[in-house]
Amino acid sequence: MTQTREGRRPPADKHDERRNQLAESALHTLGELGLARTSLREIANNSEFSHGVVHYYFRDKLELIVYCVQYYKARCVTRYDSVVEDATTADELVGLFAAKLTETLRTEAPMHRLWYDLRSQSTFEPGLRDAVALIDTTLEHMVWRVVERYSELAGRPVALRPAAAYAVLDGVFQQALVAHQTRGPVVLDELAADVHDLMPLVLTAP
Repeated sequence: MTQTREGRRPPADKHDERRNQLAESALHTLGELGLARTSLREIANNSEFSHGVVHYYFRDKLELIVYCVQYYKARCVTRYDSVVEDATTADELVGLFAAKLTETLRTEAPMHRLWYDLRSQSTFEPGLRDAVALIDTTLEHMVWRVVERYSELAGRPVALRPAAAYAVLDGVFQQALVAHQTRGPVVLDELAADVHDLMPLVLTAP
């Protein structure tokens, strides 16, 4: 009896686990259809969960979407930690960073489209703004860790504010994401080349 009680998880843990399962299931549908064309019923139809179950854990589509993107981005923010930790020269860091960017564009494009869709919709939907601002800040910090390490390895100060460095690199990535839908794999090489060209520009001139 004691072992059974100790083995039980608190209700809150089970609740969070189910919400995470729903988020995993919903992300694919959201990434493929976008925010405007996705309803709770559509998410339920493309998952193992009923519409009633989805509605039980999320009061509306907005709450589910915010949770899904936060859930996904929480896993992304450590993506470049290995770049920061493993690189021993400035050139090596740029190469590793470019490789990671092209890999995530190639393998997770629907999730990135969903994020940019959400960020755009937040300019019209007040209920999205706090969550989007928080995620954006987290991503900015993620990029800044790479830039700071690059500065350290190159022995040159950073020339841009963190927000500006993030805007430059994020803008190039977003353009590549859009182009990849129509032009295919060639865009991956172009993205890598752009990163190699741009990274030196975020530092002061030698």
